[in-house]
Amino acid sequence: MRCVSTAVAQHERQVLGIIPSAFTVNNLVGETCGKEIKVATMQERLVMMMELSDAFIALPGGFGTLEELFQMISWAQLSIHNKPIGVLNINGFFNGLLSFVDHAVKQEFITPRARKILISATTADELVDKLQAFRFESDPALSKLKWSPSSSQKEKLDLTLHL
Repeated sequence: MRCVSTAVAQHERQVLGIIPSAFTVNNLVGETCGKEIKVATMQERLVMMMELSDAFIALPGGFGTLEELFQMISWAQLSIHNKPIGVLNINGFFNGLLSFVDHAVKQEFITPRARKILISATTADELVDKLQAFRFESDPALSKLKWSPSSSQKEKLDLTLHL
């Protein structure tokens, strides 16, 4: 992340780092170039990223990258947001993941409509073009869900065991 944010700042573009406070202990993430927002949790970070971002781009990375990528994809599928999501498939890094997603479509665990949520490209220019051309297609049933704070409050379940 540091290399990307440094390159963005060097080209006089805006950089915003949303960082869980735990990462700032012992200067784990180093100095942020640009604006920094500290949050308490990773979940709070994801919500803030969703609210403040125009699109999401995943670069090659590990479990954290994949977790955040799939969180944004599932939120798009649920119509929590309608922003484009892409992977920059440098040197085929995401080929296995994309094949797995296509396999899940063939096995009918992911709908063809939902598959369109994830965009991929091998160059940054191609990915930006695809993200800009993206038009969100919500699932008619899922788009009726209301994701306001009041609707997310869980009802109490009756878990009484009746013998």
